[in-house]
Amino acid sequence: MTEYLDIAGNTLAYDVTGQGPLVVLAHGIGDSRHSYRFLAPALAAQGYRVANVDVRGCGDSSVGWDGYSRTDIAGDLVAVVRHLGGPAVIIGQSISGGAATIAAATAPDLIAGVIELAPFTRAQSFDLGGLVRVKRFRAGYTQMAQVMVRGRLESWLKYLDVALPVKPADWDSESARIAAKLREPGRMKVLQAMCKTSPADAGAQLANVTCPVLIIEGSVDPDWADPRAEGEKIVADLPRGLGELAVIEGAGHYLHVQTPDQVVALAQPFLDKTLTRA
Repeated sequence: MTEYLDIAGNTLAYDVTGQGPLVVLAHGIGDSRHSYRFLAPALAAQGYRVANVDVRGCGDSSVGWDGYSRTDIAGDLVAVVRHLGGPAVIIGQSISGGAATIAAATAPDLIAGVIELAPFTRAQSFDLGGLVRVKRFRAGYTQMAQVMVRGRLESWLKYLDVALPVKPADWDSESARIAAKLREPGRMKVLQAMCKTSPADAGAQLANVTCPVLIIEGSVDPDWADPRAEGEKIVADLPRGLGELAVIEGAGHYLHVQTPDQVVALAQPFLDKTLTRA
């Protein structure tokens, strides 16, 4: 059942399944909580209360928010944890990985740990060498540029084709659902706005995080020429001993969709340890 949280006159959609310590799921740009359709029930079955959130402007949440930065999204996630009763671990993918970092740094009483899936948590420099050397990086970058500049849904769908090198069995219906949602008034504008935000606000908060952080990257993620190196840089910018990195071989940007069993296998011991400690 979809529930709604009012935040300054806008609505944030989410659903809750399972019972136990709280885990909050937050998806990436152009997506919705439906992207966690494999992960949410698996975590609930492992004894967690799973709140699966449509981040602002996405899914069943309202459009027309004042901003779509990682700091904005972080404030929403903290509000969800406070509303449901924390502490919680946030699992955030892509833009929401950066938002989870900010939430942990600014609300340490509520956020017990963070798992970041293919996160944009650091300011990105233009990687001309990577574009020349790495075909998948070049292909993803080309389509994302079309999305940012022209707002083309077709380019977003082409990007998803690269970002999910191995599709789940339901991908035909799922990609149609994503396209239908993005055709709703204002949704592509939100996607563009999120694409244009900088991860610098998240990077600035890495040193202020006090809880454990697990970074999970896909080895063939088209958003970086070297996804492992990006993950290592995030861990290096965290206080010593707080961060750990795992890389799933053959996975793209949507690890929770392509390799949900492997994500759960990595997440479960982290959740057990972190939420028990909380």
